[in-house]
Amino acid sequence: QVQLVQSGGGLVQAGGSLRLSCAASGRTFSTLTMGWFRQAPGKEREFVAAINWSGSSPYYTDSVKGRFTISRDNTKNTVYLQMNSLEPEDTGVYYCAAKPRLGTVASAGGWNYWGQGTQVTVSS
Repeated sequence: QVQLVQSGGGLVQAGGSLRLSCAASGRTFSTLTMGWFRQAPGKEREFVAAINWSGSSPYYTDSVKGRFTISRDNTKNTVYLQMNSLEPEDTGVYYCAAKPRLGTVASAGGWNYWGQGTQVTVSS
């Protein structure tokens, strides 16, 4: 079992930055693939970014490439999502996720563990 506890988020103006953190416990963090999803009101949960166990291979959805950066610190059992140049369309609840193997990252159904979610609101 893996427990994920998120922090960060909040309200920011368009063009601003936020950083989300997700601390994991309960399983060797360095073996996990980690990811971030988001869900806007009335919409399905969508993939944002993922990173493999070593941090050498990040993956992003097209809409955040060049603006968001996913990273991890295996010594702190934590994954981060640095979000720059935020847009109102980035507004939603952001969820940290984890799974044992890389595989397909874009489908929410393929992830085993989820954080509690944190609200990100970008005002125009």
